[in-house]
Amino acid sequence: MWVKKYFEEFEIGHTRQTTGRTITETDIVIHAGQTGDFFPHHMDEEWCKTQPFGKRIAHGTLVFSIAIGLTADHINEVSMTYGYERLRFTRPVFIGDTIRVEVTIKSVADHKKPGYGLVFEAIETYNQHREVVMVCEHISMVEKKNFIKA
Repeated sequence: MWVKKYFEEFEIGHTRQTTGRTITETDIVIHAGQTGDFFPHHMDEEWCKTQPFGKRIAHGTLVFSIAIGLTADHINEVSMTYGYERLRFTRPVFIGDTIRVEVTIKSVADHKKPGYGLVFEAIETYNQHREVVMVCEHISMVEKKNFIKA
């Protein structure tokens, strides 16, 4: 969905939730091939049986990529990603787990570039048991509504 949501229109505390996405073995194998991360934690089922989690876990970068992709259901044409901070993986994600994301507007601030502001979103990713598996902060640079461009 395409929207125009200007800096002044963001409300602190506003929350939205995404649909779910089940992590598959194919996801893990393709991600390993794309990144070169073939660590046994992701690829060696027998070795993982000897480890604390007892089975393969999804790459953190895979969980991050899918979670952020789930939040891309709205395309704001007056906003762009400025970055991500405070990324943490709080629980493992296993093959067959379904993740969902909750996005909450935490704060806003002016940007040093005239006509723009920063919107800070808390990203919380949950598994099917409503356990938090990943958190981070997404920062967007958003155009101000009444700014006249030169």
